[in-house]
Order: sequence, then structure tokens, then C-alpha cells
Amino acid sequence: MRSVLMWLVMASAAWAQDRSGAFDYYVLALSWSPNWCAYEGDARGSDQCDARHDHGWILHGLWPQYHRGWPEYCKTAERPPSRAMTRDMADIMGTSGLAWHQWKKHGVCSGLSAPAYYALSRQAYDSVVRPPVFRKLDKTVKLPASVVEEAFLQSNPDMEPDGVTITCRQGHIQEARICLSRDDLTPVPCGQDVVRDCRARDALFTPIR
Repeated sequence: MRSVLMWLVMASAAWAQDRSGAFDYYVLALSWSPNWCAYEGDARGSDQCDARHDHGWILHGLWPQYHRGWPEYCKTAERPPSRAMTRDMADIMGTSGLAWHQWKKHGVCSGLSAPAYYALSRQAYDSVVRPPVFRKLDKTVKLPASVVEEAFLQSNPDMEPDGVTITCRQGHIQEARICLSRDDLTPVPCGQDVVRDCRARDALFTPIR
């Protein structure tokens, strides 16, 4: 009986966690497009990696976050985005497919309509200065992940070190993840499960083609 009660309590807590609009802050995830193309996108034949584009830091997503953990795939009464909505996000997200996926997984937990979520995502993206130095690279370099974090901190003086984290994947710099308040998108400290900096000292950084 006790194990059944514990299971019910856990199930109830999990259900309560993933209610749309119930979260503490946002994580703005910015992905360096040339690196993603190098370790995954080119093999997929993604349009994001086509030579006609010059994507640098793209918007991976704006994620509702708890102080511990995060909601995903929440139930919502909001209508899903139209193809035109997702297509209009491709300029900062690389593809309309990514825009759709981000709504389906994260946007539904924001408590916002699809148009409002995409508008807020664009506002968050525009609120962060992407360090211009990385667009000036003309060849692949190896660098400590901490250099990328420092570049974001220098370009955004209102950020603190505990409000931004850099991730790596397959030997490349993957993302800059920046924690923002849900009220006005000002920088806030990240929770412990977000602050997991890449410790690599020789991560690859691929230039824009």
C-alpha cells in the first residue's frame, strides 16, 4: 500500500510540474550554426547549412525552466502555429522545422499563444548581443569553452557568470545558454541543472562559410 501511495504522490507531482505557464524563468539557447552543420547538419542535408546562408548564432529555443528541472510537452488549449508562423522564424532559427519542434516541446509550456511565444522568442534573441568576434573567423580554431563565455559576458555587461553557460558536443562548441527572467527577459542566475559548463580547453569553433 505504501509503495502505491508513493507512486501516486510522484505521479501527481510530475503532473503538476508540467502545467502550461507554471515555471520560474527562461533559458535562451543559442546554437553556433557552423558547428552544428559540421557535426550533424551537413550529413542531414539541412537547408540551414546551405552555402547561401550566413547563419552564426541561431535561436535554438526559448525554454521555460524551473529552478530544478523543466517542463516539456505541456497540455495547452492554444492552437498550434501555422506554417507561415514557423516559416517566418527560420531567419533566426535556421529552419521552420526547428521552430515547430520548439513550440511542440517548449512553447506549449509557456502559457502563451504560438504567435506570442514566437514574438517573445524573437525579443529574447534580440535582447542578447551576440559577440561579433566569432563572425570574423576565417578558419576553424581550437579554444577553451571559457573564452566563448567571456565573450558573451563582455558583450553583455548586465550578465553575470552564473547566468550564462557554454555547452560542447562532439568536440565542438555547441551552445550558449542564457538565463532570463520570465517577467522582462532581464538576465538572472541559472539553476544548478543549467550551469554545467563545458570544460574543454580545445573545443572546435568553425567559421561561417
